[in-house]
Amino acid sequence: MKKSIQLPLQTISLTVAFMMWVLISSLLPNIKGDIQLTPTQASWVTAIPVILGSILRVPIGFYTNRFGSRSLFVFSFIILLVPVAYLSYAHSFLDLMISGFLLGVGGATFSIGVTSLPKYFPKEKHGTINGIYGVGNLGTAVTTFFAPILASIVGWNITVRLCLILLIVFAALNFIFGDNKEKREKHSLSEQFKGVYKNEKLWFLSIFYFITFGVFVAFTVYLPNFLVSSLDLSKVDAGIRTAGFIVIATLIRPVGGYLSDKFNPYGVLMFIFAGLTLSGVLLSFSLNLPLFTVGCLTIAVCAGIGNGAVFKLVPLHFSKQGGIVNGIVAAAGGLGGFFPPLILTTLYGITGHYAIGFMALSESALASFILVIWMAYREKLQLSKQIVDSTADGIMVTDLNGHIQSVNRAFTLVTGYREEEVTGKNVNILSSGKQDQSFYKTFWTSLREKGNWQGEIINKRKSGEIYQELLTVNTLEDSQGDPQGFVGIFSDVSKIEGNNPQKV
Repeated sequence: MKKSIQLPLQTISLTVAFMMWVLISSLLPNIKGDIQLTPTQASWVTAIPVILGSILRVPIGFYTNRFGSRSLFVFSFIILLVPVAYLSYAHSFLDLMISGFLLGVGGATFSIGVTSLPKYFPKEKHGTINGIYGVGNLGTAVTTFFAPILASIVGWNITVRLCLILLIVFAALNFIFGDNKEKREKHSLSEQFKGVYKNEKLWFLSIFYFITFGVFVAFTVYLPNFLVSSLDLSKVDAGIRTAGFIVIATLIRPVGGYLSDKFNPYGVLMFIFAGLTLSGVLLSFSLNLPLFTVGCLTIAVCAGIGNGAVFKLVPLHFSKQGGIVNGIVAAAGGLGGFFPPLILTTLYGITGHYAIGFMALSESALASFILVIWMAYREKLQLSKQIVDSTADGIMVTDLNGHIQSVNRAFTLVTGYREEEVTGKNVNILSSGKQDQSFYKTFWTSLREKGNWQGEIINKRKSGEIYQELLTVNTLEDSQGDPQGFVGIFSDVSKIEGNNPQKV
């Protein structure tokens, strides 16, 4: 029973946690009526919740694997009671900074579900499941849309205090219905980190999520104030438009997961980074409302799909270190939402416009697009190498002069030579001296005229043992048909032929 409700329970819990995460940014136009803030202070107030929300994602992802999602959600909701209560009595910039910093716990809860939920579903559904869980981002839209409306009726202080009720209710729901028998890992944090930090895929995925989720967070926290101050919209109108952005980016996230389950996730990421590149260019050259809306909606679609695609790749590449990797990648995404508002404000103060900031988004997305292409190419090469290594026949690739470039695992099993021992060496390292000159003349004539040779040859292992092999050699050509090297495929036929091993 409890296992079957984990997806909806954790998704709704994330929704509530994200509602708390953006309380300050959603109510900032109302708060500024009571607390005077400079533009720089306003940017810091909206960005500060992202800091703890990013940093804590790493340990929370790890401890979810150790203690389970039930304990982590209950603990997070209890902790959030403190900054929410403190915020309702805020009277200064310092009060907003302190409460905002601790509200970051709400954003950090994202790591709980992406670590926990894949345990309940097969790998081919992980993209879709994490995408559905990501719908919990709608919590930011709920607060952005309803908080200003409620604040205009009862005041922003009372609006914040009402959130305390939600936190208590969901702490209780997770305590009662959370799965206390969830599968757990006992590895230490340092042990898991040592197992992944040298893997380049971890840092590339972090860069991708830094862009996709960072854009989502940055626009979520910055749009309400930006639309009011730069495009002269009312507070309620700005809230509605920001909520629309959040809803689109969030609801389309499962689509990103689904597409990544059905198609190559790298292809999906190429599509979204191309879209973000074009959107950044559009926002750079025009800030009138219609074009700004088109640019923002395109970003919402691309960011949502991209967020779903990235978290398809995490369990795909790191099934045994999901907790720590989910935390690191999620933290990168949170930090991606921290810097853009500050950078945009600083650039606006220097230049008087936002074009450079939006162009920076475009260039970052373009760089990520290139990285995705490179990763996809590397993935194909790795797959090819795995196929070659899994074959029972020995394989050896040489240049035109017979110097060995690479070998597979079966080569080592047959000859006794490891790859590093023969790379760069001439193939005569395997020579037994049993073939005469006429043999090699026939061999090279066949390669030059036909591009291939096949037959039996007597070679020598590293141990000095003589063995007989069936060898096929083919010429490797480039796209113009010019020879570039040779590939030899062989199998040990000593036992089949009844030859007895000899020592020389």
